[in-house]
Amino acid sequence: MNLVIASSSVDGGIGCWDLQTGAEQLRYKTCASPAHGLAAVGSRFLACSQLRDPSATSGHILYWSWSKPQAQVKSFPAEPIKPLAANSEGSYIVGGGSSGDIYLWEVATGRLLKKWHAHYRAVTCLVFSEDDSLVISGSEDGCVRVWSLFMIFDDVRRQQASYLYEYSFTEHSLRVTDIVMGYGGGNAVIVSASEDRTCKVWSLSRGRLLRNIVLPCIIDAIALDPGEHVFYAGGRDGKIYIATLNAASSPTNSHGLHIIGSLSDHSKPVTCLAYSAEGNLLLSGSEDGMIRVWDVKTQNIIRMFRHAKGFFQTTRNVSCFLQKKLIRLHAFNFGL
Repeated sequence: MNLVIASSSVDGGIGCWDLQTGAEQLRYKTCASPAHGLAAVGSRFLACSQLRDPSATSGHILYWSWSKPQAQVKSFPAEPIKPLAANSEGSYIVGGGSSGDIYLWEVATGRLLKKWHAHYRAVTCLVFSEDDSLVISGSEDGCVRVWSLFMIFDDVRRQQASYLYEYSFTEHSLRVTDIVMGYGGGNAVIVSASEDRTCKVWSLSRGRLLRNIVLPCIIDAIALDPGEHVFYAGGRDGKIYIATLNAASSPTNSHGLHIIGSLSDHSKPVTCLAYSAEGNLLLSGSEDGMIRVWDVKTQNIIRMFRHAKGFFQTTRNVSCFLQKKLIRLHAFNFGL
Protein backbone atom coordinates (compact mmCIF):
# COMPACT_ATOMS: atom_id res chain seq x y z
CA MET A 1 0.00 0.00 0.00
CA ASN A 2 1.30 3.45 -0.91
CA LEU A 3 0.53 5.90 1.87
CA VAL A 4 0.45 9.69 1.90
CA ILE A 5 1.15 11.38 5.23
CA ALA A 6 0.84 15.10 5.90
CA SER A 7 1.17 17.46 8.84
CA SER A 8 0.69 21.18 9.36
CA SER A 9 1.91 24.03 11.53
CA VAL A 10 -1.55 24.24 13.13
CA ASP A 11 -2.64 21.52 15.55
CA GLY A 12 -4.58 19.48 13.01
CA GLY A 13 -2.81 16.19 13.60
CA ILE A 14 -1.21 14.05 10.90
CA GLY A 15 -3.36 12.83 8.03
CA CYS A 16 -2.73 9.44 6.43
CA TRP A 17 -4.35 8.32 3.16
CA ASP A 18 -4.15 5.46 0.69
CA LEU A 19 -2.67 7.03 -2.44
CA GLN A 20 -4.52 4.70 -4.82
CA THR A 21 -8.01 4.84 -3.33
CA GLY A 22 -7.91 8.19 -1.56
CA ALA A 23 -9.34 6.61 1.61
CA GLU A 24 -8.14 8.10 4.89
CA GLN A 25 -6.40 5.40 6.92
CA LEU A 26 -5.87 7.16 10.23
CA ARG A 27 -5.67 10.61 11.81
CA TYR A 28 -2.79 10.96 14.27
CA LYS A 29 -3.81 13.46 16.90
CA THR A 30 -2.18 16.52 18.48
CA CYS A 31 0.56 17.64 16.13
CA ALA A 32 1.76 21.09 15.06
CA SER A 33 4.96 20.64 13.13
CA PRO A 34 7.44 22.94 11.36
CA ALA A 35 8.57 22.45 7.78
CA HIS A 36 10.62 19.23 7.38
CA GLY A 37 9.60 18.17 10.88
CA LEU A 38 7.81 14.92 9.93
CA ALA A 39 9.73 11.67 9.36
CA ALA A 40 8.74 8.06 8.71
CA VAL A 41 11.18 5.94 10.72
CA GLY A 42 11.56 2.88 8.49
CA SER A 43 8.35 0.86 8.68
CA ARG A 44 8.25 1.29 12.43
CA PHE A 45 6.65 4.56 13.38
CA LEU A 46 6.27 8.27 12.72
CA ALA A 47 8.35 10.98 14.38
CA CYS A 48 7.42 14.63 14.33
CA SER A 49 9.04 17.68 15.91
CA GLN A 50 6.67 20.18 17.44
CA LEU A 51 6.54 23.96 17.13
CA ARG A 52 7.49 25.62 20.39
CA ASP A 53 6.90 29.03 21.90
CA PRO A 54 9.81 31.33 20.92
CA SER A 55 10.78 31.54 24.60
CA ALA A 56 11.04 27.74 24.96
CA THR A 57 14.51 26.46 25.80
CA SER A 58 13.86 22.77 25.09
CA GLY A 59 12.50 20.83 22.14
CA HIS A 60 9.50 18.53 21.82
CA ILE A 61 9.30 15.44 19.58
CA LEU A 62 6.35 13.04 19.37
CA TYR A 63 6.38 9.43 18.18
CA TRP A 64 3.41 7.40 16.91
CA SER A 65 2.99 3.73 16.20
CA TRP A 66 1.45 3.27 12.74
CA SER A 67 -1.63 1.61 14.18
CA LYS A 68 -2.48 4.03 17.01
CA PRO A 69 -3.75 7.62 16.69
CA GLN A 70 -2.33 8.75 20.04
CA ALA A 71 1.35 9.65 20.46
CA GLN A 72 3.04 6.86 22.40
CA VAL A 73 6.38 8.45 23.21
CA LYS A 74 7.38 12.04 23.91
CA SER A 75 10.90 13.40 24.15
CA PHE A 76 12.26 16.79 25.14
CA PRO A 77 15.67 17.50 23.58
CA ALA A 78 17.92 20.17 25.07
CA GLU A 79 16.87 22.78 22.50
CA PRO A 80 14.05 23.32 19.97
CA ILE A 81 14.33 20.89 17.05
CA LYS A 82 12.74 21.63 13.68
CA PRO A 83 13.91 19.36 10.82
CA LEU A 84 13.98 15.59 11.36
CA ALA A 85 15.21 12.81 9.08
CA ALA A 86 15.57 9.05 9.45
CA ASN A 87 17.83 6.71 7.53
CA SER A 88 16.26 4.10 5.24
CA GLU A 89 16.38 1.27 7.78
CA GLY A 90 14.98 3.40 10.57
CA SER A 91 17.99 2.79 12.81
CA TYR A 92 19.00 6.44 13.21
CA ILE A 93 17.20 9.77 13.51
CA VAL A 94 18.88 13.15 13.02
CA GLY A 95 17.46 16.45 14.17
CA GLY A 96 18.48 20.04 13.52
CA GLY A 97 18.60 22.53 16.36
CA SER A 98 17.96 26.25 16.50
CA SER A 99 21.57 26.72 17.63
CA GLY A 100 22.93 25.16 14.43
CA ASP A 101 23.73 21.85 16.12
CA ILE A 102 22.80 18.46 14.61
CA TYR A 103 21.79 15.59 16.90
CA LEU A 104 21.96 11.90 15.96
CA TRP A 105 19.96 9.37 17.98
CA GLU A 106 19.99 5.57 17.88
CA VAL A 107 16.44 4.30 17.49
CA ALA A 108 16.94 0.91 19.19
CA THR A 109 18.08 2.47 22.47
CA GLY A 110 17.00 6.09 22.21
CA ARG A 111 20.55 7.18 23.06
CA LEU A 112 22.08 10.36 21.73
CA LEU A 113 25.08 9.00 19.84
CA LYS A 114 26.53 12.18 18.38
CA LYS A 115 26.06 15.93 18.45
CA TRP A 116 28.06 18.43 16.44
CA HIS A 117 27.97 22.12 15.62
CA ALA A 118 26.99 22.24 11.95
CA HIS A 119 25.94 25.82 11.18
CA TYR A 120 26.16 29.34 12.54
CA ARG A 121 22.40 29.69 12.54
CA ALA A 122 19.39 27.36 12.87
CA VAL A 123 19.28 24.15 10.81
CA THR A 124 16.33 24.27 8.39
CA CYS A 125 16.46 20.94 6.54
CA LEU A 126 18.16 17.53 6.73
CA VAL A 127 18.33 14.57 4.32
CA PHE A 128 20.16 11.23 4.26
CA SER A 129 21.89 10.01 1.13
CA GLU A 130 20.46 6.94 -0.60
CA ASP A 131 23.15 4.71 0.92
CA ASP A 132 22.77 6.36 4.37
CA SER A 133 26.47 7.24 4.52
CA LEU A 134 25.94 11.00 4.24
CA VAL A 135 23.74 13.63 5.87
CA ILE A 136 23.11 16.89 4.02
CA SER A 137 22.01 19.94 5.97
CA GLY A 138 20.70 23.38 5.09
CA SER A 139 20.52 26.37 7.36
CA GLU A 140 19.31 29.90 7.91
CA ASP A 141 22.92 30.93 7.26
CA GLY A 142 22.43 30.07 3.56
CA CYS A 143 24.91 27.22 3.70
CA VAL A 144 24.49 23.63 2.47
CA ARG A 145 26.87 21.15 4.10
CA VAL A 146 27.65 17.49 3.47
CA TRP A 147 28.56 15.28 6.44
CA SER A 148 30.06 11.80 6.26
CA LEU A 149 28.82 9.57 9.06
CA PHE A 150 32.13 7.72 8.85
CA MET A 151 33.82 10.95 9.94
CA ILE A 152 31.20 11.77 12.54
CA PHE A 153 31.63 8.37 14.22
CA ASP A 154 35.44 8.36 14.00
CA ASP A 155 36.56 10.17 17.14
CA VAL A 156 40.24 10.12 16.15
CA ARG A 157 39.62 11.70 12.76
CA ARG A 158 37.26 14.24 14.33
CA GLN A 159 39.98 15.42 16.69
CA GLN A 160 42.53 15.70 13.90
CA ALA A 161 40.30 17.36 11.28
CA SER A 162 40.20 21.11 10.79
CA TYR A 163 36.47 20.80 10.03
CA LEU A 164 34.01 17.92 10.06
CA TYR A 165 32.10 18.48 6.82
CA GLU A 166 33.00 16.94 3.45
CA TYR A 167 31.75 19.97 1.53
CA SER A 168 30.41 23.38 2.45
CA PHE A 169 28.43 25.08 -0.33
CA THR A 170 28.04 28.77 0.44
CA GLU A 171 26.62 30.24 -2.78
CA HIS A 172 23.10 30.85 -1.44
CA SER A 173 22.73 34.36 -0.05
CA LEU A 174 19.65 33.70 2.12
CA ARG A 175 18.01 30.93 4.15
CA VAL A 176 17.99 27.42 2.63
CA THR A 177 14.39 26.21 2.42
CA ASP A 178 14.71 22.65 1.05
CA ILE A 179 17.22 20.04 -0.12
CA VAL A 180 16.81 16.87 -2.19
CA MET A 181 19.45 14.34 -3.18
CA GLY A 182 19.61 11.98 -6.14
CA TYR A 183 20.88 8.42 -6.41
CA GLY A 184 24.47 7.31 -6.57
CA GLY A 185 25.89 7.92 -3.09
CA GLY A 186 29.08 9.95 -3.46
CA ASN A 187 28.35 10.51 -7.16
CA ALA A 188 24.87 11.91 -6.62
CA VAL A 189 23.60 15.40 -7.29
CA ILE A 190 22.08 17.67 -4.66
CA VAL A 191 19.42 20.27 -5.40
CA SER A 192 18.87 23.08 -2.90
CA ALA A 193 16.32 25.89 -2.73
CA SER A 194 16.63 29.20 -0.94
CA GLU A 195 14.81 32.39 -0.12
CA ASP A 196 17.24 34.06 -2.55
CA ARG A 197 14.87 32.80 -5.31
CA THR A 198 17.35 30.31 -6.71
CA CYS A 199 17.63 26.55 -6.93
CA LYS A 200 21.19 25.25 -7.20
CA VAL A 201 22.38 21.88 -8.47
CA TRP A 202 25.55 20.53 -6.85
CA SER A 203 27.88 17.67 -7.78
CA LEU A 204 29.03 15.53 -4.86
CA SER A 205 31.82 13.87 -6.85
CA ARG A 206 33.23 17.22 -7.95
CA GLY A 207 32.26 19.21 -4.90
CA ARG A 208 31.06 22.19 -6.89
CA LEU A 209 28.06 24.02 -8.33
CA LEU A 210 26.74 22.58 -11.59
CA ARG A 211 23.76 24.82 -12.32
CA ASN A 212 22.16 27.95 -10.89
CA ILE A 213 18.48 28.44 -11.71
CA VAL A 214 16.74 31.73 -10.96
CA LEU A 215 13.02 31.36 -10.21
CA PRO A 216 10.22 33.95 -10.49
CA CYS A 217 9.51 33.70 -6.74
CA ILE A 218 10.81 32.18 -3.50
CA ILE A 219 10.82 28.38 -3.54
CA ASP A 220 9.94 26.52 -0.33
CA ALA A 221 9.82 22.93 -1.62
CA ILE A 222 11.52 20.77 -4.24
CA ALA A 223 11.08 17.19 -5.48
CA LEU A 224 13.30 15.23 -7.83
CA ASP A 225 12.11 13.12 -10.73
CA PRO A 226 13.50 9.58 -10.07
CA GLY A 227 15.01 9.58 -13.56
CA GLU A 228 16.82 12.78 -12.55
CA HIS A 229 15.90 14.59 -15.76
CA VAL A 230 13.89 17.33 -14.06
CA PHE A 231 13.01 18.61 -10.62
CA TYR A 232 9.89 20.35 -9.36
CA ALA A 233 10.00 23.59 -7.36
CA GLY A 234 7.00 24.77 -5.33
CA GLY A 235 6.72 28.56 -5.22
CA ARG A 236 5.14 31.11 -2.96
CA ASP A 237 3.13 32.26 -5.96
CA GLY A 238 1.19 28.95 -5.87
CA LYS A 239 2.90 27.50 -8.95
CA ILE A 240 5.09 24.40 -9.29
CA TYR A 241 7.94 25.06 -11.69
CA ILE A 242 9.54 22.28 -13.73
CA ALA A 243 13.29 22.73 -14.26
CA THR A 244 15.83 20.63 -16.16
CA LEU A 245 18.82 19.14 -14.38
CA ASN A 246 21.04 18.73 -17.43
CA ALA A 247 19.45 19.74 -20.72
CA ALA A 248 19.54 23.34 -21.82
CA SER A 249 16.34 25.30 -22.38
CA SER A 250 15.71 28.42 -24.36
CA PRO A 251 16.11 31.68 -22.41
CA THR A 252 13.22 33.06 -24.45
CA ASN A 253 10.56 30.90 -22.77
CA SER A 254 8.07 32.54 -20.45
CA HIS A 255 9.67 31.27 -17.22
CA GLY A 256 13.42 31.69 -17.66
CA LEU A 257 16.54 29.69 -18.39
CA HIS A 258 16.34 25.95 -17.52
CA ILE A 259 12.62 26.20 -16.56
CA ILE A 260 10.56 24.22 -19.04
CA GLY A 261 7.04 24.55 -17.62
CA SER A 262 4.82 24.87 -14.58
CA LEU A 263 1.82 23.34 -12.83
CA SER A 264 -0.77 25.70 -11.47
CA ASP A 265 -3.84 25.02 -9.34
CA HIS A 266 -3.01 25.98 -5.74
CA SER A 267 -4.54 29.25 -4.60
CA LYS A 268 -1.83 29.90 -2.02
CA PRO A 269 1.94 29.22 -1.66
CA VAL A 270 3.16 25.66 -2.23
CA THR A 271 4.84 24.52 0.97
CA CYS A 272 5.83 20.87 0.38
CA LEU A 273 6.34 18.37 -2.45
CA ALA A 274 6.88 14.62 -2.70
CA TYR A 275 7.30 12.23 -5.62
CA SER A 276 5.85 8.72 -5.92
CA ALA A 277 7.82 6.67 -8.44
CA GLU A 278 4.98 4.17 -8.65
CA GLY A 279 2.67 5.78 -11.17
CA ASN A 280 4.90 8.82 -11.66
CA LEU A 281 2.85 10.99 -9.35
CA LEU A 282 3.77 14.33 -7.82
CA LEU A 283 2.18 15.35 -4.51
CA SER A 284 1.95 18.99 -3.48
CA GLY A 285 0.79 20.61 -0.25
CA SER A 286 -0.10 24.25 0.20
CA GLU A 287 -1.21 26.98 2.55
CA ASP A 288 -4.68 26.43 1.09
CA GLY A 289 -4.86 23.25 3.21
CA MET A 290 -5.12 20.94 0.19
CA ILE A 291 -2.86 18.16 -1.06
CA ARG A 292 -2.98 17.60 -4.80
CA VAL A 293 -1.81 14.49 -6.64
CA TRP A 294 -0.55 15.21 -10.17
CA ASP A 295 -0.01 12.84 -13.06
CA VAL A 296 3.25 14.33 -14.29
CA LYS A 297 2.85 12.96 -17.82
CA THR A 298 -0.52 14.57 -18.45
CA GLN A 299 -0.03 17.35 -15.85
CA ASN A 300 -3.56 16.67 -14.63
CA ILE A 301 -4.72 16.44 -11.02
CA ILE A 302 -6.01 12.93 -10.34
CA ARG A 303 -6.81 13.22 -6.63
CA MET A 304 -7.08 15.78 -3.83
CA PHE A 305 -6.90 15.44 -0.05
CA ARG A 306 -7.96 18.02 2.51
CA HIS A 307 -5.66 18.02 5.50
CA ALA A 308 -8.30 19.38 7.88
CA LYS A 309 -12.00 19.96 7.51
CA GLY A 310 -13.76 23.26 8.10
CA PHE A 311 -10.87 25.71 7.79
CA PHE A 312 -7.56 26.18 6.00
CA GLN A 313 -4.41 24.81 7.57
CA THR A 314 -1.01 25.24 6.02
CA THR A 315 0.23 21.80 5.00
CA ARG A 316 3.91 21.90 5.94
CA ASN A 317 4.98 18.32 5.25
CA VAL A 318 3.87 15.68 2.79
CA SER A 319 5.46 12.28 2.13
CA CYS A 320 4.65 9.20 0.11
CA PHE A 321 6.08 5.77 0.76
CA LEU A 322 5.38 2.05 0.54
CA GLN A 323 4.12 0.64 3.81
CA LYS A 324 5.46 -2.89 4.31
CA LYS A 325 4.40 -3.77 7.82
CA LEU A 326 3.44 -2.29 11.15
CA ILE A 327 5.73 -2.62 14.13
CA ARG A 328 4.65 -1.53 17.58
CA LEU A 329 6.48 1.50 18.93
CA HIS A 330 8.48 0.61 22.00
CA ALA A 331 8.94 3.02 24.88
CA PHE A 332 12.25 4.46 23.71
CA ASN A 333 13.82 7.24 25.72
CA PHE A 334 14.84 9.92 23.26
CA GLY A 335 15.95 12.40 25.90
CA LEU A 336 19.37 13.99 25.85
